[in-house]
Amino acid sequence: MSKNVQVKQLETDILIIGGGTAGCYAALTIREENSDASVLILEKANIKRSGCLAAGVNAINAYIVKGRTPEDYVDYAKKDADNIVREDLLLTMSQGLNKVTKKLEDLGLVILKDENGEYVARGNRNIKINGENIKPILADAVKKLPDVTVMNQVNVIDYIVKDNQILGAFAVNVEEEILYKIKAKKVICATGGAAGLYKPNNPGFSRHKMWYPPFNTGAGYAMGIKSGAEMTTFEMRFIALRCKDTIAPTGTIAQGVGAKQVNSKGEVYETKYGLTTSERVYGTVKENQEGRGPCYLRTEGISSAQDEELKKAYLNMAPSQTLKWLESGRNPSEQNVEIEGTEPYIVGGHTASGYWIDTKRETTIKGLYAAGDVAGGCPQKYVTGALVEGEIAAKAAVEAISGDGNNNITLSKAEEVSLIEKKKAEVEKVLNSENQVFNVEQLEEAMQKVMDTYAGGIGSSYQFNEKQLELAAEKIEQIEKLSENLHAEDMHELMFVYELKERLIICKSVIAHLKARKETRWHSFAENLDYPEKSNEWLKYVNSKLIDGKLTMLYRDLVGRGETYEHSN
Repeated sequence: MSKNVQVKQLETDILIIGGGTAGCYAALTIREENSDASVLILEKANIKRSGCLAAGVNAINAYIVKGRTPEDYVDYAKKDADNIVREDLLLTMSQGLNKVTKKLEDLGLVILKDENGEYVARGNRNIKINGENIKPILADAVKKLPDVTVMNQVNVIDYIVKDNQILGAFAVNVEEEILYKIKAKKVICATGGAAGLYKPNNPGFSRHKMWYPPFNTGAGYAMGIKSGAEMTTFEMRFIALRCKDTIAPTGTIAQGVGAKQVNSKGEVYETKYGLTTSERVYGTVKENQEGRGPCYLRTEGISSAQDEELKKAYLNMAPSQTLKWLESGRNPSEQNVEIEGTEPYIVGGHTASGYWIDTKRETTIKGLYAAGDVAGGCPQKYVTGALVEGEIAAKAAVEAISGDGNNNITLSKAEEVSLIEKKKAEVEKVLNSENQVFNVEQLEEAMQKVMDTYAGGIGSSYQFNEKQLELAAEKIEQIEKLSENLHAEDMHELMFVYELKERLIICKSVIAHLKARKETRWHSFAENLDYPEKSNEWLKYVNSKLIDGKLTMLYRDLVGRGETYEHSN
């Protein structure tokens, strides 16, 4: 018997897609603005433990410590990204970092303090926290807000856009056969970045042991690309340097106990290649390629107090690393920690990939805002930067609603009926498909293998050339065609089908961006063997936009110190 989904129509003033870091803070801000706008948050998991903060975190990595200024933070991020940043976005983000940190503390986050009551700094920009429960703290604060509805296990699959104006979105229930059509005056996209495009470090049942949440599929990017939004800097992929096997963070060891990167001969190599994020990965790759691997963080000889500190710190965000030390019966002081690079991710919280936005975080689609990992141009934002962007986007959405007197773009009754029928047919086709040749898992594995082999994954030491990228594009197209006949037994499986399709859209964009930047500005992040040098000609943004069904590359001038970019559309 063929399946038939029920259609439910919802209406709200502000729709927030994604109940992670930025989404939660956007909702808190709307209520603090004394706005009476109704708010609906749609979250495909459960807001209590969703997004990048699900497992907790042990430091606030973006904070203006004593003696530093927001401008210093801009300089740091700009240097790390070798100039390809939006300084206007970085400055507006940096100016709000300490305020949102204080707000988190007021909500109940434990921030470590010294004997004078000052936050305990870790390096020049970080402070230590006990953050295992950081996400439940945010979620609880949101639940207490009046006129804010949270719908868990609802997966947004498409925007509703007319004349480049956002009017709402379509979503499906992950458990029940329901298709939602949501009408909204403004939409804030806070869906996070994209994992799972490339073959991961660990195979089989351990494949989800990765740096970035495996459930972040880049849905927001994909919906934006399909709707004609302009995207930026997808070629600046992020590759994290992690503890081998557990894929636990290395910064805690490097900054917490001052551990240096060493090769198998015990030589410190980090200074040889440079200390930016991409250079730390690149140095590790090179040492392995040249036969001096494996590579480690040198923890041998640290004090027993530091041993305990490290084991406790990892319990706040990556318990598997603490368990590894305990299982081996050897503390960090008795054995160095082996390190490796992860597969590449597309994420705007560490690199500059994402929506092309203005300083109010509005995308090139009117009324659609982007915050957190989904917003481009503003790298090194981490948790607090995502909170700030949630705040900026929320304030802008509230302000825009109150000034929207002349906004008369709406769907006619006929357009609305036609759109709903089309989307209903699309969903039911997957639920009732009978000619599936390959399943989601098989196609996902094929996609990851293609990206790994031809688009600079772990297997090719993150390197690629133009011929390989052309092959990657061709093969991803073939997988996309095969995905048209996928079948889902239920709504949960339907989510996986949409997630695969989202990733395939992003793969095509990533390949196009890698091909468009004809230089190697960031080793490993974008290691182009046809253009192994850096060139001043490429001191510009590589952007893209779907025009008449074709992904078109756009190039924009850098926005420097003291300048701001605002959309003219």
